[in-house]
Amino acid sequence: MNGEIERRRTFAIVSHPDAGKTTLTEKLLLFGGQIQVAGAVKSNKIRKTATSDWMDIEKQRGISVTTSVMEFDYDGYKINILDTPGHQDFAEDTFRTLTAVDSVIIVIDCAKGVELQTRRLMEVCRMRNTPVIVFVNKMDREGNEPFDLLDELEEELKIHVRPLSWPIDRGQRFKGVYNIFEEKLDLYTPSKQTVTEKVEVDVKSSDLESHVGETDAAKLRSDLELIEGVYEPFDRQAYLDGKLAPVFFGSALNNFGVRELLDCFVRIAPSPRATEAEERTVSPDEDKFTGFVFKITANIDPNHRSSVAFCKVCSGRFRRNEPYLHIRLDKTVRFSAPTQFMAQRKSTVEEAWPGDIVGLPDTGIFKIGDTLTEGERLHFKGLPSFSPELFKYIENADPMRSKQLAKGLDQLMGEGVAQMFTNTFNNRKLIGTVGQLQFEVIEYRLEHEYNALCRWEPANLYKACWIESDDAESLAAFKKRKYQYMAVDKDGRDVFLADSAYVLQMAQIDFEKIKFHFTSEF
Repeated sequence: MNGEIERRRTFAIVSHPDAGKTTLTEKLLLFGGQIQVAGAVKSNKIRKTATSDWMDIEKQRGISVTTSVMEFDYDGYKINILDTPGHQDFAEDTFRTLTAVDSVIIVIDCAKGVELQTRRLMEVCRMRNTPVIVFVNKMDREGNEPFDLLDELEEELKIHVRPLSWPIDRGQRFKGVYNIFEEKLDLYTPSKQTVTEKVEVDVKSSDLESHVGETDAAKLRSDLELIEGVYEPFDRQAYLDGKLAPVFFGSALNNFGVRELLDCFVRIAPSPRATEAEERTVSPDEDKFTGFVFKITANIDPNHRSSVAFCKVCSGRFRRNEPYLHIRLDKTVRFSAPTQFMAQRKSTVEEAWPGDIVGLPDTGIFKIGDTLTEGERLHFKGLPSFSPELFKYIENADPMRSKQLAKGLDQLMGEGVAQMFTNTFNNRKLIGTVGQLQFEVIEYRLEHEYNALCRWEPANLYKACWIESDDAESLAAFKKRKYQYMAVDKDGRDVFLADSAYVLQMAQIDFEKIKFHFTSEF
């Protein structure tokens, strides 16, 4: 069993939109032999889109809307990749995904440096001490000085960095990278489909000049001396503790620097780690199976209106057709067709090990955060919903299809795409999201996947927050005073809809015995 756990590598690729995250995922799959030709994300001439972007709306817009799960074998290792949306409107999906991985690769655009979304994602990694590797992408375009980028990474992400490869010039003059980890030179030839040859070169000898010319050879030698002088030697333990981030340079679109990243990654990245439950810490090498659902996707196959719950295996061994205990519902469930994924293509699996992600057919019994075990009562934690900031009332635009609309909303909200509140004053349904784009995704998916039409009406609200109190009288008085602004979420919990920051602040001052929560975990 330990051998199986040791060879697993489960990680997420995260970044700001357009830094090249999906392109990097494609190239990793190319090396894993899962796809023969990588689909350039933006090529409209060839009707081919990225493998990990499989929803219609993702193909039309060229962005990722939902996290995709992919797995492949490479060099004796079993790799599970989760490609996440970079767009901040879907940040919540990404935050939840980070709870199911053991390490993270952050992609950064060499011209733009560290952007807002990257900082937020790094905060989530720091909360959990997740090991991070940085890949600086688009070196074949004009961008910042590599040393400036390293300073910016340290300052913005608040983590020590250590380059494990180094670029030889950039933009039009980009000649390649020197791989510090393996002490080899990789020369650059722009090509989207072939892979660059490695050259073994002694940096101190005159061979270097014959490959890159005198000026660049001299600059590379002085850069390497500076790196050795300024940065501490690479320490794997510091990386595993989340205190040090190795940095690689390359161009994912042109397949350059990706293999170096992958070769080093499988050697230094952690195998599955222990998971925190409310009751105790669960170690991956325990005999009994435990796992939790971190994501639910409706309609992976448009022909069968089915949902799939993604379950991360935390310990033991998951087997097909075995009885497992569903903690929240307190009943035994069996799965005759658990699947493993290659984006949308899926295959049935007989067993899965810690670190693996299994797709379980969901008939409506799962919610995000549900735990499955062989009988022990455990609750895995850390899958919050955040308090939304944008609100619209949703109305049925076709009275003949109210059933389809209700089913569609139920499944999409179960996926965690957005949150739905029902106003107790007039029973109107209110959708709350963290980004404008989610409203468009909901409308598009309701129409194309559920045959339901909806229309939006504006709601002038500032924030929704969950409320609770040990004092029943205070709670009743609060609800009576604010009866027009009270709602319930899909689990029936009380939610206060504040229409301005001032109103929320006054409510907190006037009602001292009431607790206001801004995430759903309390």
